[in-house]
Amino acid sequence: MADAMSLITGGEAATDGDQGLRARVEAVLDMIRPAVQGDGGDIELMDIVEGIVQLRLAGACVGCMHSMMTLQAGIERILKQNVPEVKAVEAMPF
Repeated sequence: MADAMSLITGGEAATDGDQGLRARVEAVLDMIRPAVQGDGGDIELMDIVEGIVQLRLAGACVGCMHSMMTLQAGIERILKQNVPEVKAVEAMPF
């Protein structure tokens, strides 16, 4: 049985490696977030599944015609540069 500190995802306890990856992705997102918030939007890390970072775009990003370009050319590129385990980034619906 997993201890109380384990994060349960999909019925399995997350490993320390998963937590480390999530922490590194969050740290990069924390560097990016002020620029996105400056334009009235926000980004939220939902999950990381097999190297695919799942984000939810919020605020002004919802419905913005540039949000997918920001996601792919900006956020994904920066995450891949700083966290080599990241394979891709995808937007999750609300």
